[in-house]
Amino acid sequence: MAEAFTMNGGDGLQHVFRGKSDKQISLIGILQRAGSNAAKETMREVIFEKLDVRSPTSASNTFRIADMGCSVGPNTLFSMQTVQESIENKYPSQGFPPLDLEFQVFFNDLTSNDFNTLFASFPPNKGYFAVGVPGSFYSRLFPASSLHFVHSSFALQWLSKVPEQLLDKNSLAWNKGRIHYTSASGKVANAYTSQFENDIDDFLNARAKEVVAGGMMVLITLGRPDGTHHSKLPLCLLLDALGSSLMDMAKAMELTAPMSKTDVPVGPQDMVIHLRAGIEGMLAKHFGNDIIEELFERTSQKSAEISYALEIQLFVDLKRQ
Repeated sequence: MAEAFTMNGGDGLQHVFRGKSDKQISLIGILQRAGSNAAKETMREVIFEKLDVRSPTSASNTFRIADMGCSVGPNTLFSMQTVQESIENKYPSQGFPPLDLEFQVFFNDLTSNDFNTLFASFPPNKGYFAVGVPGSFYSRLFPASSLHFVHSSFALQWLSKVPEQLLDKNSLAWNKGRIHYTSASGKVANAYTSQFENDIDDFLNARAKEVVAGGMMVLITLGRPDGTHHSKLPLCLLLDALGSSLMDMAKAMELTAPMSKTDVPVGPQDMVIHLRAGIEGMLAKHFGNDIIEELFERTSQKSAEISYALEIQLFVDLKRQ
């Protein structure tokens, strides 16, 4: 599971990143950038108000930042720029002399992430020393008290593994014929909830050991409005369409022509491209590459019938005492 949970790398339309130019960001990059922009000012405010690291370490003037779940696109670079600029401006704006800091940024994702594409997108004047850190953020990745700021954007929705109850035919939570909990029983949804609770507990415990006193963490993740059932959310509806397409293909066993959608404006079919960038690797690992084109063509057709409801994102800031 850990090796399958990475965004598409490379430079195709279904990939997170299509080049160094801001105009070449693919659909998934556009959607994630919109979410990051919405949180940009809030992140600056919480850094100004809550970050309390006047002297990064007793032996060094290095300020260490980690982005958990960086993927391969430029959005992680924009987020790190926002963090760096906010920290550099924090103390002078509050009447203190500026800190003489050097920045070191750790870009973390799973070992199967396309770090080469990420590294190739670095600007020449990035203003920090960059390091790639492969591994799951649900476990320890850094020495104790070594990080001053941790950022994670649209990554914590990925669980560390499939809940075991879903795979047990004798379990009341056996998720037969489905790849998601949208149309499943409450017991299936509860199994996913329980796995998330375990995972987020592991994530927070690991970061609590790694972040210095006075340092902080900002998390941006998916959410849903109060009173809106998960079966009405765009992502859940798309996953239902994807699961239905897989079942159709299992019955038909014939391949069709590849999808030809190439435009960028956000619509139902473009949302399928967004979905594909995130989970194609996982599906290919389970079912093979041969079915991918037909699968997403079928899902694209089904998505035209979807009526979308409002979706929200959550912004969480935590300070290490």
